[in-house]
Formats: sequence, C-alpha cells, structure tokens
Amino acid sequence: MALISQTALTAPDYPGPDWHREVAGDLAQRLTPPSDFPCTFSQNAFRRGLVDLIFVERLDAMGRAQLRFDLLAYLAGAAHWDGQVNTARPLVVAFSREAASADSVEGYHAIGWQVLQDWLDNDPAPWPEAVATDPDAPYWSMCYGGVQLFVNFSSPAHRQRKSRNLGRHFLFIVNPRERFDLVAGDTPEGQRVRQVIRDRAEAYDGIPHAPELGSYLKGEIEWRQYGLTDDNRPRKDRCPLKMRG
Repeated sequence: MALISQTALTAPDYPGPDWHREVAGDLAQRLTPPSDFPCTFSQNAFRRGLVDLIFVERLDAMGRAQLRFDLLAYLAGAAHWDGQVNTARPLVVAFSREAASADSVEGYHAIGWQVLQDWLDNDPAPWPEAVATDPDAPYWSMCYGGVQLFVNFSSPAHRQRKSRNLGRHFLFIVNPRERFDLVAGDTPEGQRVRQVIRDRAEAYDGIPHAPELGSYLKGEIEWRQYGLTDDNRPRKDRCPLKMRG
C-alpha cells in the first residue's frame, strides 16, 4: 500500500479495506471540534486535510519493506516543506490488527520498538553526524533516510492517557523533528506553545502530563517521549533500540 493522502482516504470511491475507514473515522472523532484533543497542530492539519497515511497490513518481511519504502516517499515530500505551520503534513502510520495487536500499552510499545529497530537496521542513509548515537544520551533522536524524526506511539490500550489513544488501531504519528524546533523550540514563544499543549493534555487526560516530556534542544532524553506509559510512575528503563556500529 502506497503513501495515501487524507483527501484520497476520505473520498467516496476510496478502494481500500474497511479498517482504513475505521482509522479515518477515529481520527476525525478525536481531531475535530468539539473534541478537546490537546495537540492543536494535529487538529489544524486534520482540518486542512494535510494528513498523510501509510497503512501496514502485516509486519512480515514484505510488509516491513513496503513500510520503509513508503516512509522514504513521505520524507521526500517533507523535504520541500516551506516552514509554515499551516502547510506541514504529519504522517500517520496505521497498523492493522493482524500487524499489531496487544492487550497492554507495553505490548503495543514492544511492537513499535521492533518497527523502529527495523528502520535502523535497514536505513539507506548514514547516521547524521550532528545526532548522538546513544539513545540514552542528550541530542539523540530517531533518524531514517538522513532525517531526524519524532515518533509518537498511540495505542488502543491507553486508558488514562487518552491523548495517546487515537482509536481502535495502533498508530505512529511521525514528524520530521525540525518542525518542533521551529514551532515549539527553546524560545519564549516555543516554551509557551509547549506549555499550552501540556496544560491541554492534563485537562484532556485527567492526569498530570508525562514527566518524560521535554525539549530536545535542552538535551532532554527523546526516546521515552515516543512511547508514554498510561500513568506517571518513575521510569528507569533504557532504550530497547540497538544502534548500528
């Protein structure tokens, strides 16, 4: 399955299977007012029809290879972004129940880390020189195709942290990480934007925002922010990813 635009997915004659429309409907429910979903950037992109999607039918060798191919297609388009918030196209990677099914947040996260490990193991580009190579060190982020990424795991198993539950399927929300530097970086305005979103998350979830949430530009650890737990218990785990070389 190729990279699909939100516009194509919501067209009446979209030829894909029913679960694709389930994903679209679940996203619409959470990202369309009067929903109070905390990420205003996601709501803005969805309202403008700017979301791109990759549907993963299975996670065998062929399915993983197709996902990597489609991810490169997305990154090629993202390279031409004009730097304006209202034109940024986030990527949703949606996994079928056959590809990703678990009975806990930790189970879904384990699948997510396996997918990211596959990206690392098959990355066609060298690791960017400016990015740390140890995930538990400052200034590391996930990279693929020479592009730094921020990956958000959202699962049906999240009950308290509803902001990480986007419906009936396991999803990745993927953005080139540079976008966060531009709209929510380590500047007074960026700090204000991050605080607004975190305050909205606390109201939406009914629990304090995750303590792992931080700022890459301040050297705060990035990988824990990809897979947030369903509560705020202290975490001492180390990143499960194994870096090449």
